[in-house]
Amino acid sequence: MRAAASDDGDMSLPDYDEDVPGHVERRLAEFLAEAAAPVRERAPTFEANLDTLRDFVLGGGKRIRPTFAWWAWRGAGGDPTGPDAEGVLRAIASLELVQACALIHDDLIDSSDSRRGDATVHVTFAQRHAAEGLLGDSSQYGLAAAVLIGDLAQAWADDMYSTAPLPAETLAAGRRAWRAMRSEVLAGQQLDIHTQVAGDSSIDAALRVNRLKTASYTVQRPTHLGAALAGASTEVIETLLRFGSDLGVAFQLRDDLLGVFGDPAVTGKPAGDDLREGKRTLLVALGGQLALEGGDTTAHEVITNAVGNSALTTSQLETVRNALTDTGAVDAVEQRISALHDTAVATLRHAELTEPGHGRLVELAADATERTV
Repeated sequence: MRAAASDDGDMSLPDYDEDVPGHVERRLAEFLAEAAAPVRERAPTFEANLDTLRDFVLGGGKRIRPTFAWWAWRGAGGDPTGPDAEGVLRAIASLELVQACALIHDDLIDSSDSRRGDATVHVTFAQRHAAEGLLGDSSQYGLAAAVLIGDLAQAWADDMYSTAPLPAETLAAGRRAWRAMRSEVLAGQQLDIHTQVAGDSSIDAALRVNRLKTASYTVQRPTHLGAALAGASTEVIETLLRFGSDLGVAFQLRDDLLGVFGDPAVTGKPAGDDLREGKRTLLVALGGQLALEGGDTTAHEVITNAVGNSALTTSQLETVRNALTDTGAVDAVEQRISALHDTAVATLRHAELTEPGHGRLVELAADATERTV
């Protein structure tokens, strides 16, 4: 890692631009150790929960959200060699704890068995309960533990943000983005599960979930937060919000495709889990609509019957894949991803961000929409 020279020739300042995810990782490790220490002393029975959260946060993830935030901060004038750089890194690293909360609770809501190739948190604790021969129901114990660990992640996210070494007015400037993100991800999760139980397979419903649940806390609010911490104008922030909305939806559409067609060895989740869980994705909505428009009742039946089928086999999944491909749904989703990416990048030009922030955000937009994991 290169070092940046200070005015007096000191070469000890780290070049944060060189490895944003790595710096975020280190700040997370430091904070998790710091936050857990007093709890370990007072509540030894909570040790397994603390260790699980630490391992979950540090055990994987591309640090997409803080990376978006960092480059928005840089593009809005943030100085990586200035006095605020360290505090900004700690503030944006807290986004990973919000992400941890969302994933742990999402796995619980969806009854998912695996995440990143390992057992999900609620399954891990249910297995421990059973292995140790404890009283009561193992599944209920696993559920309770996952709720508490997810809640802890959210509480610590607030602590990490609020204790970042930044001027009070700088932290206050980022609070609007922080509050909006927390509320929107919860509202989006509720909309997601309501859409499932209502059986709403419309294209509009799928897009509403994508914008509120994924776009908000993946791209929109992280870029909003980074820009706000740099003191960006309302006009710049509004432009970034439009950029984040389109790119965040494109990100989710890629996720939807990977959920059906991705390699589990790469994605870390079983292929077809979204279908088994009853997710009403745009891919499914388009597949059903295009099948009806083309008069292919067999394909329509294959697609609709797969949604919510918890016993969906590998063979049945392959039939669904063929139906989604043959109806043109896969191509249609790919076209939407491309169009949303292009619109987002075009919008970003109007933010008038400085380099290298603007260029790195453009690169991140490509990475987010072309990824395989």
